[in-house]
Amino acid sequence: MLSTLPADGLYFDAVLRPRRSLGRRGFHVLFAIVGTFSIAAGVLFATLGAWPVSGFFGLDVLGLYIAFRASYRAVAQESETIRLSDGELVVRRICRGQAREWSFQPYWLQVETVIDDEQVVALLLRSHGRELVVGRFLSPVERQDLATRLRDALVRQRAAAIA
Repeated sequence: MLSTLPADGLYFDAVLRPRRSLGRRGFHVLFAIVGTFSIAAGVLFATLGAWPVSGFFGLDVLGLYIAFRASYRAVAQESETIRLSDGELVVRRICRGQAREWSFQPYWLQVETVIDDEQVVALLLRSHGRELVVGRFLSPVERQDLATRLRDALVRQRAAAIA
């Protein structure tokens, strides 16, 4: 009898990462606009004799830059990995540099979506009284797609386990 187990032993393997609020090009455009405004305002205040105020415009730009860098660093350290193999489904979440892992027996696992205003607001994995929310940072469309692909993979895995 032919095995339907994929060659790499995985039925599902996804790495989820949050999107950055602003891409590299948008970041440069934003800072060009903010910098231009700050320089213009600083020059205006300096010509009016209030030159000490000009330095505060530079501090605003510096504060905004530091906030964006901190946000980008936090996003880069966050991810979720969902892997469905022959015997288990493992979710590994890295948040703020800390890794946590959950394991579920795939035969009993239920993939549920919570819908509000015709949008998927949460994706839950449930089994034996435990539940785990996955893909919190995904859009509603991406959550629905993930739920569909994960359900399909569970059907394939369960069919292969029976065969």
